[in-house]
Amino acid sequence: MSIFDQIKNAAHNHPTVKNMAEKMGIDQEDAEKAIAALTEGHQAEGDTLDVAADKSGLDKGMLSQVMEHVGGEGSLTGFMQMLDKDHDGNPLNDIAGMASGLFGKK
Repeated sequence: MSIFDQIKNAAHNHPTVKNMAEKMGIDQEDAEKAIAALTEGHQAEGDTLDVAADKSGLDKGMLSQVMEHVGGEGSLTGFMQMLDKDHDGNPLNDIAGMASGLFGKK
């Protein structure tokens, strides 16, 4: 399962994501996709918003608003550094637990 899918699954139906979507006036599913795409886009080559827009099909303006709502690009940096909890160089094996913890689903 990709990082995008794992983060999106962790965000699915989470009250914080629902609240953010309501405050921003966007669909909750779009908020879930935005969080997942921004997280994945942050670790990819290129501009985070460009990569996230390509991955999700969402508007860059909306993605920018979501990124600011969750604490800006700096919050994405901190999240990515925490992904590889066992320091084995592969955050994919750690992300499911991390994402669940981030969204309170442990």
